[in-house]
Amino acid sequence: MFGRIKKLDYRVLENISRIHRPKLNRIMVTASRLGNAGIVWWAVCLPFLINQRWRYTGLTIIFSLGLTSLMGEGIIKHAVKRVRPCHSLEDDEQLIKKPKYYSFPSGHTASSFSVVSVVTFSQCPFYVIVPIFLVASIIGFSRVYLRVHYLTDVVVGFFLGIVCGFATVLLMNAIVPPDLFYHG
Repeated sequence: MFGRIKKLDYRVLENISRIHRPKLNRIMVTASRLGNAGIVWWAVCLPFLINQRWRYTGLTIIFSLGLTSLMGEGIIKHAVKRVRPCHSLEDDEQLIKKPKYYSFPSGHTASSFSVVSVVTFSQCPFYVIVPIFLVASIIGFSRVYLRVHYLTDVVVGFFLGIVCGFATVLLMNAIVPPDLFYHG
């Protein structure tokens, strides 16, 4: 089974490398950088934190990002220790600096979809969920496009983010119910 998954991962990388174009390369590098250290998600969090009505959701996003990072970056990556695809490429083939740490799961994707999960399960309006989902999806795709992750890294990152986001919403609602948080 793992042999089939590995073949699929390599086939996907090979097929995606065929669509590389200078303009698309720039878009994917920018998308990937947005996910570095969750920078785009911290920026997204600010309007939530500023607005009293959405502050609870903003705090939930922060806790979800922390849980997701702990699980993905702190535990799973160091348990699995999967080498990234870019470490088998020549330096001139690489569009971004080769990350130092392990590949599985994709932290960019996990953090991105933890935010998607929080805004979805917190019942944010559709006009909030859709752009967050689109940015998260582009960030996840960019990681495979840039050959710093395999498809399975991104898929597992997606599920990890969804689960951590959902778990954080449940925990927050159990510890500090939203109706107790608002003062009016």
